[in-house]
Amino acid sequence: MSEKNKKEINQQSYPNGKLDTDQKEKSVVAKIVWSIIAILLVLIVVFGVSAYNFYTSSIEPLDPKSTEEIQVEIPSGSSSADIARILEENNVIKSASVFNLYTRFNNESNFRAGYYVFTPAMDVDEVIDSLQAGGTDLPVDALERVTIPEGSTMTQIAAIVEAKTAYTSDEFMSLIEDEAFQKQLVEKYPQLLTDVSQMEDVRFMLEGYLFPATYEVHEEMSLEEIVDAMVGKMDTVLQKYYAQIEESSQSVHEILTIASLVEKEGSDYEDRRKIADVFYNRIELGMPLQTDISVLYSLDTHKERVSHDDLEVVSPYNLYQNTGIGPGPFNSPSEESISATIDPAETDYLYFLADIDTQIVYFAETYQQHLEYKREYVDTK
Repeated sequence: MSEKNKKEINQQSYPNGKLDTDQKEKSVVAKIVWSIIAILLVLIVVFGVSAYNFYTSSIEPLDPKSTEEIQVEIPSGSSSADIARILEENNVIKSASVFNLYTRFNNESNFRAGYYVFTPAMDVDEVIDSLQAGGTDLPVDALERVTIPEGSTMTQIAAIVEAKTAYTSDEFMSLIEDEAFQKQLVEKYPQLLTDVSQMEDVRFMLEGYLFPATYEVHEEMSLEEIVDAMVGKMDTVLQKYYAQIEESSQSVHEILTIASLVEKEGSDYEDRRKIADVFYNRIELGMPLQTDISVLYSLDTHKERVSHDDLEVVSPYNLYQNTGIGPGPFNSPSEESISATIDPAETDYLYFLADIDTQIVYFAETYQQHLEYKREYVDTK
């Protein structure tokens, strides 16, 4: 059979040719492969978006509007994974896995054992901050919360301690004036208390040195431990300011003394900065500070108006009769007042007064302007 006849027979048996068949098979396979790839890409995108949404939702509060308090115990020796599991089991966080991933990625550590009170309204950062700050040694229901308001005097603090603990105000004041206890505190907090320990004429050495805050007190705490916690809190707050104070021409004692006056004279931070500057301007000119706060402290009383007779009270704390800042603080100032005193505004003001109704403070450079403000905003009330 000739070659020509063979080709004709093959063409009759396979009219499309073997090449066309192979191409079709390859085309089908390619379509299948690309379909699989497309499906995988879609799955990867869907999984990625879902994972991202889960991650972001897991670091946000479980319930931003919740006011529920959840007490959680973190046992001593717990690992980060243990803590994450405990938090998830107690419905504080959404995912232990995400919590672990988040803490590792942000290099968060130093979590402490103890009892904590969390709420579903806390995000992961707030939970982490609490764990790093430390919990309490006893369950919350075994604690009494003692709140010292900003601007409280020593005698007011004594009354609060009596109302909230098993200790009387007399016991509190007796401890405050105990020289051996004072010496222990000075040795423990030298940066804070060395200056005041050398001062004369102070009514109470620790006046102004008990930081106004809420303290958790349990039945087994001694009175010494309670006072130590208040002094220790002031030392902790001032850690960020000690270097700045040291660079200035003032002592810690002077800062706290002026801050205690600023605390009672203004409520707005910028007003407090200006008030602090008024005091500094007066001190520089040798003018008495003439603040009613000093008179009320001298009288050991509280009232809305100070009379002319009150201004005559004989006391080193009376800053109408004495120049300077007095022997020491008049109350326990807040951190805001301390900060305002360390970083006062720069003004030429020498006078200020506040409208009792509006709480607006009016500052003046001259006595004449001050009298005009007094007639308009005080005398007409």
